[in-house]
Amino acid sequence: MDIAATGATGQMGTNVMKVTRDRGENISIAVDREKTEHRGLEVESDENLEQLLRENKVDVIVDFTVPEATMKYLEAARKTETAIVIGTTGFSEDQEKRIEEAGEEIPVLKASNFSPSINVMRELVREAAGKLEKYDIEVTETHHNRKRDAPSGTAKTFLSEIEEARGGFEEVHGREGKQPREKGEIGVHAKRAGDIKGTHEVLLAGDEEVLKIRHRSESREVFASGALRAAEWLQDKKPGFYSFSEVLEE
Repeated sequence: MDIAATGATGQMGTNVMKVTRDRGENISIAVDREKTEHRGLEVESDENLEQLLRENKVDVIVDFTVPEATMKYLEAARKTETAIVIGTTGFSEDQEKRIEEAGEEIPVLKASNFSPSINVMRELVREAAGKLEKYDIEVTETHHNRKRDAPSGTAKTFLSEIEEARGGFEEVHGREGKQPREKGEIGVHAKRAGDIKGTHEVLLAGDEEVLKIRHRSESREVFASGALRAAEWLQDKKPGFYSFSEVLEE
């Protein structure tokens, strides 16, 4: 498998390249905002991505960057008919729509989290929210101090699972002053500190007991490994908009 890695000098880009090499796969292209050398590999300017895709054999683009950059890479993928795996989060509704629409022309797989355990946790959260329908719910996520979007894409995914199980609710982001909990609300909390890889907790509380469903990432390599697993699955697929849960199910 030949990979194009975007954001190659960033934390996730670096991990994607490491895992790619560890798996014996080939990094055909590595791009970032500026041309440089990173860990023994030539990194090209992302302004040339479309041209590089035309000049090199690439099966899948693996992207963990920021929404603005991802949209530019998505367009290059579409023009060159290259499959793309997207792990970036923080998109607007319009950007989300454009990503889904790109699946009409090329294979696109997007996920807020490429951890297998997180995807199991999604199922647990949905089941618990449905069966414990009168319990209060609070969602908390903690990440490193450089993460831009809040709440995290994974936290939003858990909120979607809860909505599917229960229906609509009001999100309350943090509380201050006199603010007792209202019926039909869910508290959403984002913490930013140090170099925390990612911790997510969904708390369900009744009058006499508390259930916590919690996941902690020990290394960013788990996300890179999941993304490469998704890329391997995606490379021979027809155009479409796919999810990581489909990879795990198959």
